[in-house]
Amino acid sequence: MDIILKYFPGISEEQKKQFSALYDLYADWNSKINVISRKDIENLYTHHVLHSLAIAKLIKFTDGTRIMDIGTGGGFPGIPLAILFPECQFLLVDSIGKKIKVAQEVALAIGLKNVELRHCRAEEEKGIFDFVVSRAVMPLPDLVKIVRKNISKEQHNALPNGIICLKGGNLEGELKPFKKLAEADDLSMFFEEEYFKTKKIVYVVI
Repeated sequence: MDIILKYFPGISEEQKKQFSALYDLYADWNSKINVISRKDIENLYTHHVLHSLAIAKLIKFTDGTRIMDIGTGGGFPGIPLAILFPECQFLLVDSIGKKIKVAQEVALAIGLKNVELRHCRAEEEKGIFDFVVSRAVMPLPDLVKIVRKNISKEQHNALPNGIICLKGGNLEGELKPFKKLAEADDLSMFFEEEYFKTKKIVYVVI
């Protein structure tokens, strides 16, 4: 939990409580339904929570912003972002029902009021959002093709509406079709921990 305060020192007491509760909740649920690698649960705050919050280093969502998390799994990046931005609305979508159940139970346990969850494929979701976020759910061209229909034309934020995803590895091929519309930044710009040296945040204007 200290690592969250290191990079987000201004969070409220309520947010501190919510972030603090995540470890026990995920450890408990993960023993029943595997949403995080068993070996990795000890690294929950660095590898999952802080990684999710990298999106907040790129953009501070204005109040009322609508965000869809595609392929949320157990709730990443959607749940950490929903804690950080309580005045924004989040829809967390995953095609695997048991993963959505874990995210739902975690959101309920920490009292998140700004999160909805839906068990469906991204292609089926018809809602309109300002941003779509994801963590390495599929190649970028596939993601753009699927969620283009969901991006609102109305702008409310400092960055134009689009897709923000967290990825690793060589992204040259994925970014090629979006030369003028995409940018990729190293997460080591924001976080000094070793884990982030190979991680990137990709933003695509839609």
